Amino acid sequence: MSETVSFGYQQVSPAEKTARVGQVFQSVARRYDLMNDAMSAGMHRLWKDRFVRRVKPRLGESLLDMAGGTGDIAFRLAASGASVTVADINPAMLEVGMQRAARRGIDGLVWTEANAETLSFPEKFFDAYTIAFGIRNVTDIPAALAEAHRVLRRGGRFFCLEFSQTLWPGFAELYDAYSHHLVPRLGRALARDEDSYRYLIESIRRFPDMERFAGMIREAGFTQVSVEPVLGGLVAIHSGWKI
Repeated sequence: MSETVSFGYQQVSPAEKTARVGQVFQSVARRYDLMNDAMSAGMHRLWKDRFVRRVKPRLGESLLDMAGGTGDIAFRLAASGASVTVADINPAMLEVGMQRAARRGIDGLVWTEANAETLSFPEKFFDAYTIAFGIRNVTDIPAALAEAHRVLRRGGRFFCLEFSQTLWPGFAELYDAYSHHLVPRLGRALARDEDSYRYLIESIRRFPDMERFAGMIREAGFTQVSVEPVLGGLVAIHSGWKI
């Protein structure tokens, strides 16, 4: 990994990025749904439903939902009867998720604080690995992808839901104006935290495009890598298999 990495539009040390991303999610954890609604105009709920349908969780499977602290993906996965471990580097996000699970009467989830780059799980432990709107906040993305590959069993599947860059003419410019100018203002109004929302939008702009990220997944050892653009690529579902 290089001596500096991007934190939004800034270049910082890897250690500083990890710490600053932690501060962002510590700040927004209690208003996570508001954050996602502001960034996606509420459509993130539909995207997550679509994402889990692609994963096809099954009864008896063991699944890892990385960066899934608040439970949005895990709750959907667990409805299939699969065994779901929710991992997140941020304890504040996990706390919100556990409280939400208790309110909904959802039992059986395993909650664990973990860094995507250095997982403590054994090799070939899970049937599927999911990460939704979390990979762009990882300091060392190739390391996280390598860890995803390591903890999956042979035949295991990797699924990632992440913002990308839409290829639709006109829509890209419209969304760019919305995200850069309106979302930080919504962050200030709804969560009293304009800076965190600004970072989250900037992090989308700095994230690799669909083709480059697919290449990174292949380099981690996955095969049959594919990408499903949503809204022309505003959001993308990446997937791959471990053989």
